[in-house]
Amino acid sequence: MSVAAIKIDQVQKQFGKNVVLENVSLEIPRGQTLALLGRNGAGKTTLIRMLLGLLKPDAGSIQVDDCDPTREAIELRRRVGYLAEDQTMYGWMTAVELTHFLNPFYPAWNQSLADDYLERFDIPRHQRIERLSKGQNVKLGLTLALAHEPNVVILDDPALGLDTIARKEFNRDLIEHLQAAGRTVLFSSHLLDEVEAVADAVAILDGGRIIRQSATETLRSEVKRFVLNSVEIAGVTPPPGLLDVRVWESQFVVTVDGAERFVEQLNSLGIEHEIVELSLDEIFESFVIGRTQAWPQAGMPVVV
Repeated sequence: MSVAAIKIDQVQKQFGKNVVLENVSLEIPRGQTLALLGRNGAGKTTLIRMLLGLLKPDAGSIQVDDCDPTREAIELRRRVGYLAEDQTMYGWMTAVELTHFLNPFYPAWNQSLADDYLERFDIPRHQRIERLSKGQNVKLGLTLALAHEPNVVILDDPALGLDTIARKEFNRDLIEHLQAAGRTVLFSSHLLDEVEAVADAVAILDGGRIIRQSATETLRSEVKRFVLNSVEIAGVTPPPGLLDVRVWESQFVVTVDGAERFVEQLNSLGIEHEIVELSLDEIFESFVIGRTQAWPQAGMPVVV
């Protein structure tokens, strides 16, 4: 059994002339919860569909819990649990009827565990699914994804559309029932403030490429915002990890990946600075829509 629960190596995918994924490589160690972040159209859903064996990569290879999704589809279903935001279930069934209906499709299905999740998640056992609330539907979907005790769980924006309290409750359940059991979790989401509380690591997918992968705390320690005097910074060499530059009155507000090196650079030049901690949402924004054109060129005056 390999150390990595999910291993993606140099994967490429295009539809016609549209390149969706380009040389994507990503490894997720066993027991880790990784948040896959990206804007709409970045390629997240395409990548997830390939992990599930629903699409075949044009090039590269994928291993999910030591399975090749394109060749071992049946074995993959046994080892992987999946929950999507728009997951469709038989509305005319009750929750308990659906769990019994799915039982024969999974050799490792644990009906006692499914019943336990229904109780823990406060899902009405004998109410038709079409009458359940959005939050109850999401928790029922999580029950179905976990009842066969998979090693890997893939969540594709499952909490999208829930209110704030329901999202927090879902994340609490995620921590209690997946992370505590040592499951490997790939969590794709647009709700970055919520992901921050549960993700051990982050991978940012943009323009079909993984542009950053790191432990969440490492990312937060390495990406910082600096407030600088615009006159002092004029002509200074931009740092290698420059992500965003904004000019406000007499101040430069810059975001840098590699904060420690930039601090050393500023200190060596005697430039005073203020450091601002960033949320995961702000860091993600800097990577995907940050602009660096406002950095002054040597010898050029700063326009404010």
